[in-house]
Amino acid sequence: MRLSRPLAALFITFSIPAAYAWGAAGHEIIATIAQMYLHPSILPTICDILNFSEDETQPEQPCHLAPISTWADKLRFKMRWSAALHYVGSLDDHPSQTCLFPGERGWAGTRGGNVLDAIKNVTGLLEDWTRGEAGDATANEALKFLVHFMGDLHMPLHLTGRDRGGNSDRVLWSGRQTNLHSLWDGLLIAKAIRTVPRNYSRPLPYPDVEHALRGTIYDSYIRRIMWEGVFQKWKDDVPEWFSCPETTPPPPARGWQQVVMSLKRLAGKQGVEIGPDTDVLCPYHWAKPIHALNCDIVWPKELDEPPYGGGGSKFADEDVAGRPPKPHPPLLELDTPKYAGVIEDTMVVEKLLAQGGIRLAGILNYLFLEEAARS
Repeated sequence: MRLSRPLAALFITFSIPAAYAWGAAGHEIIATIAQMYLHPSILPTICDILNFSEDETQPEQPCHLAPISTWADKLRFKMRWSAALHYVGSLDDHPSQTCLFPGERGWAGTRGGNVLDAIKNVTGLLEDWTRGEAGDATANEALKFLVHFMGDLHMPLHLTGRDRGGNSDRVLWSGRQTNLHSLWDGLLIAKAIRTVPRNYSRPLPYPDVEHALRGTIYDSYIRRIMWEGVFQKWKDDVPEWFSCPETTPPPPARGWQQVVMSLKRLAGKQGVEIGPDTDVLCPYHWAKPIHALNCDIVWPKELDEPPYGGGGSKFADEDVAGRPPKPHPPLLELDTPKYAGVIEDTMVVEKLLAQGGIRLAGILNYLFLEEAARS
């Protein structure tokens, strides 16, 4: 393993001594953390891309990544072709019982239609722009997609196809009905924001952190992530967050090898391939430990056991073949020390948000540092 080029670019700009995909809040927190790590020399380039508009009368917007971090979600229904780019799933994945990324039958969906390939594709479009091979409008959309997709990559339930990423699994949170996906999308973050210690309402002694904050309700939460997490708990781990394998995975089997492998596979639907990582950009490599969290902590085993599951979790509200509807099973409460308490104590959500932001900044520094040097 070696450190990829984005890491080197990242630490040129920001070295600090020791001392709601997500919902809107989660995406904005990731983008704000990324803003802290952007090299100062690339900010004019970022601003030019963000402020591009075919309407020349439109006023310039503040040069910050957070306001555009939810753009891809807001326009998802207008850009239906982009919906599948927010997640990825394996055909054989079934947390909490089985975590396969991918399984023997490969990836679900269509070729290129997943968050792993989407990150590579939009990064490639931005590279084209730096070489003068793509227009400003393309760069503007690619940057907005990249900021959002890097957030989606760091939400564990965007990396499994089971039950629509947990959307179909009803649970309780503080006595109110929700679903597992919504719980991770925003409710865990909302609780964390409400319970941040009061001392984090005061600025930290780091201008790079404070200049990136925007006076939002989650500023104190970001200060806690940076102070307790990035500067202390994960200080020695941050370089590994950018680690990519030195060699890319071998190409898929072809010809007679492919026939032999097909005979070994399970009968039924076969999956698609995903493009390989590189030694600079490796979303699959980054995603593997995030996906594993679905079995380790995200998906409660109780959802597959009586009385909450184990044959009763998939119920119907409508009459089937003249029979009365089945009674609803009880819903599992997750705002408990056993579930939410462990997540809070281990700072799982905070680490994911920090990883997403710092990796995003590394990619942007890698993309635009040479462009800034030419300007």
